[in-house]
Amino acid sequence: MEVVPVSVPVSDVAPTQVGFVARARTTVGAYLGLTKTRIIEQLLVVTVPAMFLAQRGIPSVWLIVATLLGGALAAASAHALNCVVDADIDKVMKRTARRPLAKGQVPPRNALVFGLALGVLSSVWLGLTTNWLAAALSVAAIAFYVLVYTLLLKRRTSQNIVWGGAAGCMPVVIGWAAVTGTVEWPALVMFAVIFFWTPPHFWALAMRYREDYAAAGVPMLPVVATPVQVSRRIVAYSWVMFVVTLALLPVTSWIYAAVAVLGGAWFVFSAHRLHHDIVAGDEISPMKLFHLSNMYLCLLFAAIAVDAAIGLPVLGLPF
Repeated sequence: MEVVPVSVPVSDVAPTQVGFVARARTTVGAYLGLTKTRIIEQLLVVTVPAMFLAQRGIPSVWLIVATLLGGALAAASAHALNCVVDADIDKVMKRTARRPLAKGQVPPRNALVFGLALGVLSSVWLGLTTNWLAAALSVAAIAFYVLVYTLLLKRRTSQNIVWGGAAGCMPVVIGWAAVTGTVEWPALVMFAVIFFWTPPHFWALAMRYREDYAAAGVPMLPVVATPVQVSRRIVAYSWVMFVVTLALLPVTSWIYAAVAVLGGAWFVFSAHRLHHDIVAGDEISPMKLFHLSNMYLCLLFAAIAVDAAIGLPVLGLPF
């Protein structure tokens, strides 16, 4: 009697396995989407230079890794909690309609627990691996972003991003504290640079997505002010930012000075050009200034890192 081997058709097994992998991948991707990883990358870009300047050299690799991981977890926590609060407006705005909560990929309760857990993990990690001042500052950054910016300011005032943007300035202070255990004036100057950089950066983006914010009822400045008024403020903040960058000259060398002066002039010129085109009634592209602002901040803080790593004599005070 001939025995015919029995085989299980691949089609009976593969779809289940493939379906499980696909669901797992979708779930992981959704939770990662809550953390806004692209924004985290930008926050971490400014942390390392602040640590280099605090050290006046290169800190230990372990300290850098520990600080970056803790900072990434803190930022991820703040962003996840922000997504929970803003789920309703994210559904309305085209720019944010693909976020996990807006698409219903993650239950709000799960996202809330996820965000809180990340916040606790980040503070404990920073406290144990760096110091408790850095941990406390990370908690303050999360609380400010969620409670002050997201819940209090964002839907109530056109000054939302001006004051709410302070949360995005905290990584430089956290990085400095992780190295020194203190917060000294150069850290506050770097904080101020990012503080005054944020409005031109974000208002340029908000000009591009003005209709989105208007539909969601979010009073970003371009929604409640004329384009000329917005561009005038962009110019004003750009000038203040440029002047503040020069306050770091006493603790840096000619490398940072060259980038700060030339890069700052480039940024201010671009802001003036946007304002000129708006006043003249010409076609404008505010996203050019937005992308430029990202490049400028990266170059400026890269110059801080290179300057500190090389260890050239600092310029010092002129008197």
